[in-house]
Amino acid sequence: MKLLYLLLGITLHSTLFANVEAGKKVFAANCAICHTTNGGRALGPDMNLVAYRRHKEEIAAYAKDPYEHYKAFGYSANAMPTLPLEDQEFKDVADYISSLQPFKQWMIKKKNKN
Repeated sequence: MKLLYLLLGITLHSTLFANVEAGKKVFAANCAICHTTNGGRALGPDMNLVAYRRHKEEIAAYAKDPYEHYKAFGYSANAMPTLPLEDQEFKDVADYISSLQPFKQWMIKKKNKN
């Protein structure tokens, strides 16, 4: 039984990690031209700041349809194009962006332990 739990844990960890790695690739190919991840200057906001303020579901929804969500994000206009990505790619890039906040990840782990 312990072996089953161990294998399940390893599988879940590798699946979650794969989403972040896949999201990093999607980000590099589609988002990095306008967004930074290290506090740099670019046309769009830095993704560290976005990760701090938004849940990954919000990030995925905005990336999928920025024209629908820009006002809810507090922007007066939208310069982001609609990207021709699959639903899973939007989820993966949102996982990657959300992973940029180690403090946020620590808080999630702490909350789940309680």
